[in-house]
Amino acid sequence: MISELPYSLCFLLVLLQLPFFTIVQSYNFISFSSSLTAQEDSKHWGSPSGDFAFGFRNVGNAGFLLAIWFDKIPEKTIVWSANRNNPVQLGSTVEFSAQGKLTLTDVATGQQANIAADQSRDTGVAYAAMLDTGNFVLATENSTYLWQSFDHPTDTLLPTQILNVNSSLFNQLTATNYSEGRFKFILESGGNLVLYTMNYPLKSTNVIYWSIETGSGFQVIFNQSGSIYLTAQNGSQLGSVLPDTVETQDVYQRATLDYDGVLRHYTHQKETDSSSDWYTFRFMPPNICTSILEYTGGGACGFNSLCRHDEYGGHTNCSCPPSYIPVDQDDERKGCKQNFVPQNCHKASSEKDLFEFQELPNTDWPGGDYEHFQPVNKEQCKKSCLADCFCAIAIYSEGRSDCWKKRIPLSNGKIKDDVEWLALVKVRKDISTWKTAKEKYSLTLLLVGAVIILVLTNLGVSVITYLVSSHAIVSRLNPVVQGMNLKCFTFMELKKAPNGFEEELCCGAFATVFKGILASDGGKFIAVKRLNAVVKEDNLEFKAEVSAIARTNHRNLVQLLGFCNEGKHQLLVYEYMSNGSLASFLFGKTRPNWYQRKQIALGTARGLLYLHEECTSQIIHCDIKPQNILLDDFFTARIADFGVAKLLKCEQSRTTTRIRGTKGYVAPEWFKSLPVTVKVDVYSYGIVLLEIVCCRRNYEADAPAEGQMRLADWAYNCYKKKKLHLLL
Repeated sequence: MISELPYSLCFLLVLLQLPFFTIVQSYNFISFSSSLTAQEDSKHWGSPSGDFAFGFRNVGNAGFLLAIWFDKIPEKTIVWSANRNNPVQLGSTVEFSAQGKLTLTDVATGQQANIAADQSRDTGVAYAAMLDTGNFVLATENSTYLWQSFDHPTDTLLPTQILNVNSSLFNQLTATNYSEGRFKFILESGGNLVLYTMNYPLKSTNVIYWSIETGSGFQVIFNQSGSIYLTAQNGSQLGSVLPDTVETQDVYQRATLDYDGVLRHYTHQKETDSSSDWYTFRFMPPNICTSILEYTGGGACGFNSLCRHDEYGGHTNCSCPPSYIPVDQDDERKGCKQNFVPQNCHKASSEKDLFEFQELPNTDWPGGDYEHFQPVNKEQCKKSCLADCFCAIAIYSEGRSDCWKKRIPLSNGKIKDDVEWLALVKVRKDISTWKTAKEKYSLTLLLVGAVIILVLTNLGVSVITYLVSSHAIVSRLNPVVQGMNLKCFTFMELKKAPNGFEEELCCGAFATVFKGILASDGGKFIAVKRLNAVVKEDNLEFKAEVSAIARTNHRNLVQLLGFCNEGKHQLLVYEYMSNGSLASFLFGKTRPNWYQRKQIALGTARGLLYLHEECTSQIIHCDIKPQNILLDDFFTARIADFGVAKLLKCEQSRTTTRIRGTKGYVAPEWFKSLPVTVKVDVYSYGIVLLEIVCCRRNYEADAPAEGQMRLADWAYNCYKKKKLHLLL
């Protein structure tokens, strides 16, 4: 018995130390005097599973952030940073010193910042660790956290993280600028949970655009099931921020106040496939364009700008009115400014002829009206604004005969289908198209003698111009059209072909298509596409369609026969597709048979393959949808409408352009300011393929909001639940 005592004591000591040993096995301790240096491919301190990393991240020209990020996914998404407003330069360091302090040193300035203020070995710091929850901690020997990154959030909450009273999230300023931005999510000391706009660049709050006002809120909890909710001090739930739970197995989660002011809950598959991406699981507020109504401030997109909401992920698109340009190309929420000389108040009456109006339907800038007329018609509204140098935009309602005059800067601009207002944007005409009466009179006197001398010369030039006019039309349109097998029609010839444009086939946002007959070609049926809006200087829509289609020749593409380009008359002539569009074929009263649907799916795929890989210039269509897939006499699929096509040069594989396409078919790349590739067409084709399989629209615009269910989301749910047979 006596000889066994030492062994028993040893076993007892092991038992006493077991909790400490367990901690050692679950944490990756960072030893004292450890350091990291900001450089390309910097080393980092990882969590035990490798899901998260702590270290330096290069954020472009700004420098380096000391940050925490998801380390197993390609995006390396940042969820926290210590110096978001003051990035450091190459060669800067962070050290967990022998004194137990976490110190950031900027090599450029020599300045040091203690990340965990007042924490050191004197206060009991025994170790630092990056945890698998995404939390970086300084802790005592018994694992009491003296400091943790979870208590100092930036723009993101992670599962198990708690937002306490007076804690807040600030969005990042832009997609590439991580400094604090214009929106704030805070649990106030009074117990209310609030989303604010800020008086940027000041830190004072401006307007509440979403809230849970209970007066007794104590904590915001993001639990492991994916629910985010507000609790009272006794633990009872007071309200849901983002209520639904998510299947947590094999997914990462985060809730981020994004740079557009929307709080989104994202999920991401844990596998590291480069094609996977963050998925927007839910978001609030439902529509930030209409949620924000500032009486001091520019609204969701800044002064003089327009906000458009897309229900896919709650994303917003900020744009400028006609003849306005962004104040800052790198920050779309700084708003827009006039790209012309405003009307002179001392010469307002004489300058009326120098200005015109651009009409924007379903558009409004709520608030800021300074004058109201009723009842008036649209022309009276325009006339009043033209005579008023203060009037930048007039808002008109046909139904109410209302006219509201607004001066700049304009706030809270929005475009929404249910907005009944018509915005009349006053812009200066092209300077080459106007002269004042006085200027005309003076010029006439000076040129009387010159006209007599030049008249014969002008007549000669006119004759020469007439002889080469047909060639000039083609040359002026676009150099790429020269040499193509296209006929240049006269406007009168086409006007007679469709009987004066009376038999309308379809009408879109930018064009109307009519059916016609070419008497000169044996009574051949044609489809004539007439552009609704003509841009005199540079008609991108017209040029893109002609230059794109003129280069193509494939049985699964609609053939362009010719065009007309006479002043304001710009038309495209196509072969006529007798069986209409795939949309009317799929979503009609009868369900097409499976063989027809299969052939249409394969034909569409062949057409896309030709555009993407077999054309002289690779073409991204950008708007693949059933309405743009037409059917000929034999129900062969023909891809149509290249009006928004994007041509790529041989050496290009991707391009950057403004957002294009149709709601429900637009690929996620468009909403993330990422370069687009032919994959955007493949995404749209995938949606169309689901519609072909199911004979159902991906998105029913007329369905009640509570009953909305995107076909793609339903298909994904069927896949997750292993019930793909339901699709058929």
